[in-house]
Amino acid sequence: MKLENLAPAKGAVKNSKRVGRGQGSGKGGTATRGTKGAQARAGYEHKIGFEGGQMPIQRRLPKFGFTNPTRVEYKAVNLPEIQALSEALGKAEINIEDLRSAGLVSRSELVKVLGRGEITAAVNVTADAFSKSAIEKIEKAGGKATVIE
Repeated sequence: MKLENLAPAKGAVKNSKRVGRGQGSGKGGTATRGTKGAQARAGYEHKIGFEGGQMPIQRRLPKFGFTNPTRVEYKAVNLPEIQALSEALGKAEINIEDLRSAGLVSRSELVKVLGRGEITAAVNVTADAFSKSAIEKIEKAGGKATVIE
């Protein structure tokens, strides 16, 4: 094999459609744009969502629902993640800074500890919120759940 022998696969390369090159080409005259109207002219652009004058879908469909402007969103962290972090750091106290440094939550996120999974180590956890099951499991293992005010 040599560089001068390389070629694209058969059927991979097609010739471009040459429009507006006379009647004999079969694509002369209107150059496959149809007749008249804005779309036949150069520089035609339509607005986003324009459907040719038909009522656009975003206006045909009704509005519904409600977005609560005061909603507070939490990043969920489960118990096995806290136990793994406690074992990795060798600490019995886990706070939000530890979770951030481990990459479990970002700087601006509020943290809620959820009770999925099991925890066996006695770990004191400090977070923005806890589920009831998480508090039960942490205290059952001999730890303490502290909510940041």
